[in-house]
Amino acid sequence: MFNRILSIVFTLMIACLAAAAQAPKAMGKSDPEAKKVLDAVSAKFKTFKSVKALFALKIENAAGKVQGTKAGTVMMKGVKYRVSITGQEIFCDGATIWTYDMAANEVQVSALDNSSGSITPQKLFTNFYDKDFLFMLNPDVTRAGKTYQVVELTPVDKTKPFFKVVIEVDKASKVIMSTRVFEKNGNRYLYAISSMATTAVIPDDSFAFNLKKYPGVEVIDLR
Repeated sequence: MFNRILSIVFTLMIACLAAAAQAPKAMGKSDPEAKKVLDAVSAKFKTFKSVKALFALKIENAAGKVQGTKAGTVMMKGVKYRVSITGQEIFCDGATIWTYDMAANEVQVSALDNSSGSITPQKLFTNFYDKDFLFMLNPDVTRAGKTYQVVELTPVDKTKPFFKVVIEVDKASKVIMSTRVFEKNGNRYLYAISSMATTAVIPDDSFAFNLKKYPGVEVIDLR
């Protein structure tokens, strides 16, 4: 279950980081003030040579009861990325993707799909979701002395399992600090960043799965 949630929320989080979007014709209009916020977020992220962030993922049911929490780390550098969360690691060196399941001591290996329809973090940072959302700017919120701009996104495709995504942007740094996904079944997923470094030196070998560090791992090559 957490693997599916990680895929949904991480994809949405990265997508929203670059969501300087334009709505398709005849599908309603987005708030131009919200677009300014998202444009600023996208422009700021394009200045980062690397990103290393700590995040927490929390799942709530329709009654607001917490169903589970996990903590993790995400690193990005150019076309490379690595996501580490309790029980799972995903590596991508720009050509190959390794998905490691710790409990099973198993790694699935696949080739990165560079076709126009594939979803990769680097494409999401360059407006992959340009035509997938309508968005509006909600009132700012202030917590612990910081002000956050709140943008609400609704998917154009109404068959999606979620009906709303709410992101909070640090007004000073222009960085998204949280993403909350609202599913139609009542479940809510909160992805919140607790810290972020944008000048970290990340070795390139951090983005490749090293078999020597995982003794006895079963390799499932899907290439």
